Amino acid sequence: MTHLINATARVRDVIVIGASAGGIQAVIALLSRFPEGLHAIVGVVIHRGNHTQADWSSMLGRKSSIRVIEPVDGAPLTYGVVHVAPPDCHMRFVDGHIALDRGAKQHFTRPAVDPLFTSASVEFGPRVVGVVLSGSGDDGLQGLLDIKAAGGLSLAQNPLQAEHASMPEHAIVYDHVDAVLSVEQIGDALVLLAKSGSVSVPGPKAR
Repeated sequence: MTHLINATARVRDVIVIGASAGGIQAVIALLSRFPEGLHAIVGVVIHRGNHTQADWSSMLGRKSSIRVIEPVDGAPLTYGVVHVAPPDCHMRFVDGHIALDRGAKQHFTRPAVDPLFTSASVEFGPRVVGVVLSGSGDDGLQGLLDIKAAGGLSLAQNPLQAEHASMPEHAIVYDHVDAVLSVEQIGDALVLLAKSGSVSVPGPKAR
């Protein structure tokens, strides 16, 4: 059984991804599905403390054909580039640029997923797809709710395949995501949503 995501065929060319515990390998696997020249703006937040100062762009992009960077504050949002939140900074999409700040921690962490997701919903409305991968707690849930309220879409990693199931489980139960998929299926779906605006995915529609 399959179901159609985004029957209106509206192009969804802004992709925001959140992960925490167990999420690094999931993000690497997802990004490996993105082709060079993907016509989408991509933002990624993985929970990391200020003790993790290393630039993660090389690690996250090692199996990807798409460029991965840790942007500086004020950098322009660029199509075909994955923008990864630096350590100890919340990352937002504001007025076509990256905004970084060291505001109060959310969900006991900085960076947190919700600031990115919510800012993307405000900036780009129905063009946004939010994705929650492996992680503990419920960060990303409010952001997904904001994305859906603005007309965007939400996807969650199958909790049975996540190293830590809490974040995707919260998204599934409380956000009623548009689809629950493997990481590889999410990556392929995002490519099609950015290109043509619609995609059929396996399984019944998430409820």
